[in-house]
Amino acid sequence: MRIRVEYTTVYDYTTLASDVVQLLRVEPRETASQHVVHWRLDTDTDGHLRRGEDVFGNVTHMFYADTPIARLTLHVSGEVDTDEVHGLVEGGPERLPLPVFLRTTPLSTGDPAIFDFARDCARENPLDSCHALNTALYSQMRFDADVTHSHTDAIHAFRLQAGVCQDYSHIFLAAARHLGIPARYVSGHLVRADGLITQPAGHAWAEAHIDGLGWVGFDPTNGISVTEAHVRVAVGLDYLDAAPVRGARRGGGAETLEVTVTTRDKDAVQSMALQAADTSEAARAQSQS
Repeated sequence: MRIRVEYTTVYDYTTLASDVVQLLRVEPRETASQHVVHWRLDTDTDGHLRRGEDVFGNVTHMFYADTPIARLTLHVSGEVDTDEVHGLVEGGPERLPLPVFLRTTPLSTGDPAIFDFARDCARENPLDSCHALNTALYSQMRFDADVTHSHTDAIHAFRLQAGVCQDYSHIFLAAARHLGIPARYVSGHLVRADGLITQPAGHAWAEAHIDGLGWVGFDPTNGISVTEAHVRVAVGLDYLDAAPVRGARRGGGAETLEVTVTTRDKDAVQSMALQAADTSEAARAQSQS
């Protein structure tokens, strides 16, 4: 599948902000099943952009604004070819030993309720356990963008039995790690099957390491294994390690953030355009007959 992504982040400050620095994790890495055709990062502000990698192997960009600013717009666009491999992740950079991904973090720490949930989902082998966690979270949780925020932890979201993809993923991580399964957070994009193209944010899911298979992706928000409709961008122990944008500034007063993400199956869009053209041509021919 060829997927086109356009991703815009706009920061508005009530007063001038100086020494603005942004850490960006918005460029996908190549894997055996994901090929970056082209990718571009632009900003409307004069500054310096430095490309690098972090400890997880994610592509990073550090942006340093040259002067104080009242508004900052970051725009990402590109195309990625993906293959259907049923969630298997191969060919990417693996910089850290597996025990690192058994560590808990403040956002992905469990409590007795999550641990009980994990034990209820435990099966004879780790793969079946992860599938059970994936299905159970999809069935039990309610997607609600108004009850949590970027700093909500797994414990709070599980008590609410509601949240967004970030929350589903953090709970999955806490439960899987409690069962002794290395797991990590993934940020990226998803071409939605319901046809909703423009969304107010990117997507997130989890990967678990299964002996004999390697890393396997699970999307508990949608109750599915990761498919060719997912574009994998960054990984980490939790959201903070894989967040698309994190920054610092001096001054600026109150900050307003607006994010718009558009993902398209380019092949499907072209197919629909051809079908529309064929229909139009047929209608024209019929009207002339």
